Amino acid sequence: MTGALLVCGTASDAGKSLVTAGICRSLARRGVRVAPFKAQNMANNSAVTASGAEIGRAQAMQAAACGIEPEAAMNPVLIKPAGETSSQVLLMGKPYANATARSYQDLKASLREPVLDALDSLRDRFEAVICEGAGSPAEINLRERDLANMGLARAASIPVLLVGDIDRGGVFASLVGTLAVLDAEDQRHIAAFLINKFRGDASVLAPGLDMLYGLTGRRAIGVLPWREGLWLDAEDSLALEAPALAPAPAVGRDTLDVAVLRLRWMSNFTDVDALAAEPGVGVRYTRSPVDVERADLVVIPGTKATVADLERLRRDGLDVALQRRAAAGGPILGICGGYQLLGTRIEDAVESRAGVVDGLGLLPVATVFHDDKLLRRVSGTASATFGGAPATGYEIRHGDPQTTAAPLLTLADGTPEGCIHHNILGTSWHGLLEGDAVRRALLAWVAGERGRDWRPGDVAFADVRERRLDVLGDLIDEHVDRGVLADLLATGVPPALPTLDLQRTACSAS
Repeated sequence: MTGALLVCGTASDAGKSLVTAGICRSLARRGVRVAPFKAQNMANNSAVTASGAEIGRAQAMQAAACGIEPEAAMNPVLIKPAGETSSQVLLMGKPYANATARSYQDLKASLREPVLDALDSLRDRFEAVICEGAGSPAEINLRERDLANMGLARAASIPVLLVGDIDRGGVFASLVGTLAVLDAEDQRHIAAFLINKFRGDASVLAPGLDMLYGLTGRRAIGVLPWREGLWLDAEDSLALEAPALAPAPAVGRDTLDVAVLRLRWMSNFTDVDALAAEPGVGVRYTRSPVDVERADLVVIPGTKATVADLERLRRDGLDVALQRRAAAGGPILGICGGYQLLGTRIEDAVESRAGVVDGLGLLPVATVFHDDKLLRRVSGTASATFGGAPATGYEIRHGDPQTTAAPLLTLADGTPEGCIHHNILGTSWHGLLEGDAVRRALLAWVAGERGRDWRPGDVAFADVRERRLDVLGDLIDEHVDRGVLADLLATGVPPALPTLDLQRTACSAS
């Protein structure tokens, strides 16, 4: 089996990332050397590769589904929104430019060759490359300079599997309409459809699937059923709109309630996925001052716009709620940007260019932003408060926090990291809570501080992730025509697919 396949969606959150990971897992389990690829990703959830490159978190998860290490070529262009109108653009895992939505369109010409080179590199080294599109291929206002959807499909001669989300309704119109607005050459690359998130008896869809084929000349090669609890490492905050899952039954008598502040420019909110995997731990995103004061643990996650999110906290009264919580001894954990805004002072001439800004004053920390971005994986041990547990993580930051408080962690070379001040903790490390020992030590400490009879589970978080990846692979194996997938990978774009002529039904104004 050789070749590539591009998974596109009729809209954001249609399930492209999930389907891509599932196909990767399905192929890898059958011994195919497979890799993921996303030409252009817009997300503040990211990961750091072993070489110190920053890529989308979803592509790191998809690499795990393939059983391989993530690398920069899997996501050559990463766009990280840093405000209402500006974003940081990374190329091959390193900062490349700051851009607005309009100026980014002018950058695309310089990005096309590196994108195609990255894809070619993967195709040279792997038997199959499963590519993920971005947003929808029907964004016709952006088609001329498209890098991630039909522009990629045509430049690299890749067949496209178009995914529609039936849970939102209107899936047939979405599939047909997406195809119809594309020009004839783009349409030629749309090879098949896949319907995602179906609830109920799939046989009910049969008449619609037949009509879909009659209208377009393309088959729906599978209907994936709705499954709760699938998602880890989401790249899009739209994933947070789904209702939170009930926690697994507690091992002890009590449960723990974790409130995560939903920041406007929140980044790497997947840091708390591991907390939600523990039995008896409920995790919810909130902007309620009441939740902040009542929760057993409050987590302030990372942010790509520390100063802007700090201003929003103050505007919404969450600063007062955090101060009241701190005065009452309620545990608070700040991660990366969340750690920085808990401090006394932020000096930012890089991200917001706001200069010197007062932090919340809950930690004795002063942060200075530097032009160079720190990207690295790290390891060390937690403080004695958490039993000296082994700790690992990764750093993605321009801000450099300095503190006089006791360190939360110590790197392998003896360098202190983060801090502990009363019941408030801060760290620059993402991924810290994925470590079973340090996560359980933290939660046990929270339980002790809150007088809860909570006890940890015994399943490693790495095993939880592997099980969920296997479920994604199972969905593909059980509900998708794998023969068609194999044919598309082996033979590429099918010949002589019909074209829908939108002009025949277009209305003209006079």
